[in-house]
Amino acid sequence: MSQRQVVSFYLNGRLQHVTPASPTQTVLQYLREQAGLTGTKEGCAEGDCGACTVTEASLGADGQVEFRAVNACIRFLPTLDGRAVWTVEAVAGGDGSLHPVQQAMVDHHGSQCGFCTPGFVMSMYTMYQNGLTRPVREEVLDNLSGNLCRCTGYRPIIDAALNMGNYPEARLDVECIERQLAELQESCKTSLYLESAGQRYFAPATLDELAGLYAARPEAMLLAGGTDVGLMVTKQLRSFDDIIYLGGVSELNQIEHQGGCLRIGATVLLNDGYAAVANEYPEVLELWKRFASMPIRNSGTLVGNVANGSPIGDSAPFLIAIQARVVLRKGGRRRELPLEDLYVDYRKQAREPGEFVEALLIPLRAADVQVATYKLSKRVDQDISAVCGAYALRVDQGRVASVRIAHGGMAATSRRAPHAERALDGQSWDEAAVARAMDALEQDYQPMTDMRATGAYRLKAARNLLYRFYLESTGMTDTRI
Repeated sequence: MSQRQVVSFYLNGRLQHVTPASPTQTVLQYLREQAGLTGTKEGCAEGDCGACTVTEASLGADGQVEFRAVNACIRFLPTLDGRAVWTVEAVAGGDGSLHPVQQAMVDHHGSQCGFCTPGFVMSMYTMYQNGLTRPVREEVLDNLSGNLCRCTGYRPIIDAALNMGNYPEARLDVECIERQLAELQESCKTSLYLESAGQRYFAPATLDELAGLYAARPEAMLLAGGTDVGLMVTKQLRSFDDIIYLGGVSELNQIEHQGGCLRIGATVLLNDGYAAVANEYPEVLELWKRFASMPIRNSGTLVGNVANGSPIGDSAPFLIAIQARVVLRKGGRRRELPLEDLYVDYRKQAREPGEFVEALLIPLRAADVQVATYKLSKRVDQDISAVCGAYALRVDQGRVASVRIAHGGMAATSRRAPHAERALDGQSWDEAAVARAMDALEQDYQPMTDMRATGAYRLKAARNLLYRFYLESTGMTDTRI
């Protein structure tokens, strides 16, 4: 099969054909060091501060353009193949006139030192291009969740975002962009292969090609959204001999109903995956919005978060509670596994060498099941959980017919609480039974103490979250604790 060795993408409206300095050269490095676009800043190099935010565009399955704010500091340049990117230099008009986003920042005094300002402008610019020219406050807070500022405080910046629709409209020509991207993606259908400084980058174009590649190179690093792998490069200074990128495989970027389940492919973005899950389980909405910042959710994938296997990953507890399964692929063979059985120990999984997670299977909502998930962290936005609890309960004639309780942050993996579940199974769903289950949690977990919480706090929090679920499930309170 023919292979391409050049990355092709649009940058500020101009088509680029680039040979990256290395497979792990970041978009930020390219912009600043090669393209001379220094408006995009490096603040943290880990996707936290938002100073490096750019606007990315690609075509969705329906052929319509989708604009997303993403972090350039942890995004590898080769992953832009077939896409378009805008930086802060392209926001103003050709005659130098300020864009409504920029003018709003000026008029509402949204900038002081200016270091973070380009990132805020690009997050707002993305909102603007997505039609959120007159957003409500919650939409602004969600879209700016990935941008930090230490100078102005956030009130004037939020005011600017709320008022950017009060100026003459200046949106991009979407039809032109869709034509350009359609032509570009047609030329990028073949596999991409890059080699530099002893590193090899493979971007297969089909699922079968991906499976064959990984079976032959089981030590390769699989790359999807890169929100974890990017940090391995920028913060841990790691180097990988082989990288296999999943983003060119269209079969993996699908959400579909299959046999009573929601099937979410391996490259479906976190925002898209959570939106689909929330349609079935609205209780996950708060976790979705607090999962990470908007740029991280625009790059990372739901399956990637699950496949990562972090003990503090927020997706796994809820998915375990509702009996999600994973589809594993190795070569031409597939098998299914309950998600809870995927995790063997810290960073150890039941996957064979060369086997990868192809999709998540999420059961459709049963009418008689009550579910909940709660995240406890020091900050509301952009913070890793100290404890994440999830519950799925079915009560029949006042007795517990089935119950599943899972936690993240309580052990070396996200896992269930079997002793607490047994304390409830078949019992009346009442305060006495819940109290026994709360006590039983001490047999299920011996949580560690670290910078986020003490082990004692985690255990007490898990007990209290179970009690909270009891109160909310019985209608005794709907007050958020």
